[in-house]
Amino acid sequence: MFDRYNRPVQYLRVAVTDRCNHRCTYCMPAAGVVLKHHDQMLSYEQIVAVVGVAAEIGIRKVRLTGGEPLVRKGIEDLVARLSPLSGVKELCMTTNGTRLPGLASKLKTAGLDRVNISIDSLNPERYGEITRGGVLGDALAGLEAAVAHELTPVKINMVVFSDTSEAEIDTMRAFCELRGVALQLINHFTLHSRDHAPGDVPADRPPRCEFCNRLRLTADGYLKPCLFSEDEIRVDFDDIRGSLLAAVSAKPRNGTHCRNRLMHAIGG
Repeated sequence: MFDRYNRPVQYLRVAVTDRCNHRCTYCMPAAGVVLKHHDQMLSYEQIVAVVGVAAEIGIRKVRLTGGEPLVRKGIEDLVARLSPLSGVKELCMTTNGTRLPGLASKLKTAGLDRVNISIDSLNPERYGEITRGGVLGDALAGLEAAVAHELTPVKINMVVFSDTSEAEIDTMRAFCELRGVALQLINHFTLHSRDHAPGDVPADRPPRCEFCNRLRLTADGYLKPCLFSEDEIRVDFDDIRGSLLAAVSAKPRNGTHCRNRLMHAIGG
């Protein structure tokens, strides 16, 4: 499946909720957000229906995101329904990891392949400031659970801010090497402009537009062709295939900005 610019579209990011047990500075405003009601969220049956059709027309990688996907009740049941779908070659998740100690085993059994865990600092105080109250030890326990239950290769997502020091990155890199997990550096950016400052440290994300291979499904049932665009296509459950193809066709050559949603409602 290719878009208008001959880019293969093989990757679907699925936000299963807009809720989170953290309030990270780059994802939510300090005052909090107005959350969607549960009856506005896609059901698991609807998510499975969309992913099933997406796999039929070329999606090969599916990532569950949020908000924080592990705060949605019965998330392992959704994984169990998605993992057998023909065509899905990789089923993964991005999480802050704090609920993995109690869920890693269930997720592995259900068929989850691997996880990315968001840990932006190994300094407990700084971690708490970035997450607005998160406890670093909870995330590290989640990392240990993910490794123990072979949700591998585990990857740590580290957002690099303007005041992130080289020493912090070196410490994180050494930490990851010691534990056999990968490190992915993400430049801090705003959805309000695609022209984010690259910073002094080469980062892995966000990807360059010319290599974009993804669509996003929001928790309330819209397909976003581009993270840095306000264009959205409401999923028509009488014509899921048509909705997906319309989203692929609507992918712009280059993203510019998105001001109609915050990051927590898109899933990155």
